[in-house]
Amino acid sequence: MSCSPHADADPGVEQVREQTAQPRLGLMSTLPIYWNEAVEFSDLLDDGRQMNWVRSALERDYALEPLDVLTPETLAPLSRLVLAQPRALSAEENVALDDWVRGGGQVIVFADPMLTRHSEYRLGDPRRPHDVALLSPILARWGLELEFDSGQDEGERLVEAFGLTVPVRIAGTFRLREEGGEADCTLSQSRLMARCTIGQGRALLVADAAVLDESEAHDAGGEAEDDSGEDHSGEDRREAALDGILNDAFGT
Repeated sequence: MSCSPHADADPGVEQVREQTAQPRLGLMSTLPIYWNEAVEFSDLLDDGRQMNWVRSALERDYALEPLDVLTPETLAPLSRLVLAQPRALSAEENVALDDWVRGGGQVIVFADPMLTRHSEYRLGDPRRPHDVALLSPILARWGLELEFDSGQDEGERLVEAFGLTVPVRIAGTFRLREEGGEADCTLSQSRLMARCTIGQGRALLVADAAVLDESEAHDAGGEAEDDSGEDHSGEDRREAALDGILNDAFGT
């Protein structure tokens, strides 16, 4: 009697591996999420630097895959994607993203019209996170418009959206375009968030990115109050809000 020398050849083993492997999550962002902001080259080689809390939170449930470009090839292996204050997409990338979502992809989009996150890089430095979300073409295709009220208070506040409490700072709002679009979108009462069904896929959009900030950026006072009058530490409330957004979009 002979037996296979390789346990990996057992289809049952492969099935267990597939069931236990973390689902893949694509990430495209100008924010220092996957890589910390490195002003000096030596910072890139510093293994002792603490990982960004957003990356840690995402990697609890997903195998994170940073993307430089959106093409049919880079998107094909993925069923979930996060766009967090991404750079402006090319016409080809807009088409690839739209086709991917219509085919069943699920995407979360953080589109901040006035980014308040601190950066060590000066204005104009290509390494600096983009201060303004430039996603008008894909938003218009989905029947949305990102608006911004310049008269807002600069402090952080908590906004309710689809049952979630989301920390924001100088946030935008979404508006349904009068001429409509090729998606079925619903806005939260605060208009901070939009849920869209696009073909066989879905998009959850957030008109602010402060939820992805490091605590030190905006928490000099350390606490913020919600409508209940209760205080919450900055990172705790951000992590709770991010978990809620992920669960809403991906069902995790």
